[in-house]
Amino acid sequence: MDPHATPEVDPINPRTRVAIGILIGLLGGWFLVSQIRGFGSTTAPTRVVTPRGELAADETSTIELFEEASPAVVYITGVAMRREIIGFRIVDRPQQGAGSGFAWDDRGHVVTNFHVIQGAARLSVKLADGSSWPATVVGGEPDRDVAVLRVDVPAGKLGPIALGTSGDLRVGQKVFAIGNPFGLDQTLTTGVVSALGRSIQSVSGRMINDVIQTDAAINPGNSGGPLLDSAGRVIGINTMIYSPSGTNAGIGFAVPIDAIAKIVPQIIEYGRVVRPYLGIVMVPENYLRRWGLQGVLIGEIAEGSGAADAQLRPTMQTQDGKVILGDLIVAVDGQDVRSHDDLLSALEKHKPGDSVTLDYKRDGEKRTAVVTLQEPPQ
Repeated sequence: MDPHATPEVDPINPRTRVAIGILIGLLGGWFLVSQIRGFGSTTAPTRVVTPRGELAADETSTIELFEEASPAVVYITGVAMRREIIGFRIVDRPQQGAGSGFAWDDRGHVVTNFHVIQGAARLSVKLADGSSWPATVVGGEPDRDVAVLRVDVPAGKLGPIALGTSGDLRVGQKVFAIGNPFGLDQTLTTGVVSALGRSIQSVSGRMINDVIQTDAAINPGNSGGPLLDSAGRVIGINTMIYSPSGTNAGIGFAVPIDAIAKIVPQIIEYGRVVRPYLGIVMVPENYLRRWGLQGVLIGEIAEGSGAADAQLRPTMQTQDGKVILGDLIVAVDGQDVRSHDDLLSALEKHKPGDSVTLDYKRDGEKRTAVVTLQEPPQ
C-alpha cells in the first residue's frame, strides 16, 4: 500500500440510502402541508350571518320620507363673472357657485335662496336622476333670500314636495334636511327644531324674522334646500349656518315656509314681490339715531297715496334752513315700529286695498290714522 495515497471512503450502504430518501420525502410532504394549512394552525371556523330582522319604525319612516321627497330636490350650479385686475388689464374670470333647491310645482318652477343664484350669468339644475337642464331666473326677493328658477323639463319629470306650515312648529320637533353639501347631491341629515323666532340678516341687509334654528347638519351647498317635518312637508328653506369654521357646527337657520308661501306665487306671476304701498319716503335711520328718535320718520309723501289721503305730514325744511320734523310712525295695527324693517315687515302682512291703523307722533303728541294701502307705482 502506498503510504501517500488518499484513503478510500466507503460508499453509503444501500439501506441507509433508502432510509434517507424516505426521510426527505416525509419532510417535504410535511413542509408542503404546513404551507397550505399554516404552521401549527388550524382552519378558522366559518362565521354565521345573523338575520337583520325588521327595521325600527322610525328608520322605516325616515327611509320613506327620503324616498318620497328626494326626487324633488335639485342641485343648482351657476357661473358668475368676477372682475379682476391683472397687471394693467381688467379681466373677467368665471367663478362657479353651487347650492340646492326644490320643485315648487309641476310646471318646472324651482325655489332656492337668492344668494345661490346672485350674479350668475348661467345656471343649470341637476335632477335626482342625474340629468342636467339649463335654468332661467323667474325673479327673486333678496330681502327674504328667496329666488325662483324655471327649468323646461318633460311633464312628470319633476314634481313638488308637499308644503307644511311653520307657525305651529315647536322646539324639539324632528326635522330633516335634504341638499347637496360640498356638491354631494341627495344628502339627508336629521335633527330637531332647536329654537324659533330667530332673526338673521338677508343679502339685502334687511333682517329676516321668525327664522327656524336647527341642529340638522347644514353645510355649504345645502343653501336653498328644503327643511322637512316628520310628515315630509316643507317647513322652511335652509339658508345659512353659524360657524366659526364655515362648516356645520350644529347651528343652522331656515327661512319659514309661511313667509315663502306668500312670496313665491307673486314672484312666479310678476317676477317680483308686490308690496302694498303706503306712499311715504322714510328718513334714513342714522338721522333718527342722531336726534334720539325711535320709529319711522316720514320724509316725503306721494301725491294721491294713502298717506296723503290720511293727511300725514312729511319732514320739511324752511327757507332759513330750519328742519320741521314730520310724523313719526311708532306702531302699525298695534305692533310696535322701531325701525324701517319693523314697518316693512308689518306692511308685508297685508295686500293692496287693505287698511292699516298707524300710531304716530306729531310734535310730541300721539295720534292715530287709518291708511288704505295701494298698488306700488310701476
